[in-house]
Amino acid sequence: MSLSNPLNVLLIPPILYLVFRLIVPHPLKQTPAASTYTEENYNWLPAKHPEVICHRKYTAKELLEYDGTKSSPRILLAILRIGSDGKWGERTVFDVTAGKTFYGPDGVYGNFAGRDASRGMAKQSFELDMLTPVDQPLDKLSDLTQAEIDNMRGWHEHFERKYIVCGELVEDN
Repeated sequence: MSLSNPLNVLLIPPILYLVFRLIVPHPLKQTPAASTYTEENYNWLPAKHPEVICHRKYTAKELLEYDGTKSSPRILLAILRIGSDGKWGERTVFDVTAGKTFYGPDGVYGNFAGRDASRGMAKQSFELDMLTPVDQPLDKLSDLTQAEIDNMRGWHEHFERKYIVCGELVEDN
């Protein structure tokens, strides 16, 4: 290596630094030995595991428990999924807790919380008569126009991009 080349002169300090760090490791990057483990230094675990929601099937009565006003702080709602081929799928249950200002008890869409919002979303209506009573079978939605079905599909796609899918709404047997 010739010192007449200025590039060689510039490379000498970084090379020396790397060799020094190989011989003398940085004190902050050393890991403690396994024998130094104690309960006191293993304290990153939370005091209580946060509430989680598992993907499962809900009946209309079970879904109603998640309207943001009862014992559960979660807010769920369901919308019928319609595939791109036009076939009707299941009613997807979404966890919309992150949007509680919209779907909570005082929100604009608060009446959809804990309910099947398919008809209301399809018709763009927040009226209470858009909701099927929880003690009746799920709404067949057979009277919807193609424009309303397309609107509901758009809402479902929006919810899939924005909220967590946590289940499926099924008939109460």
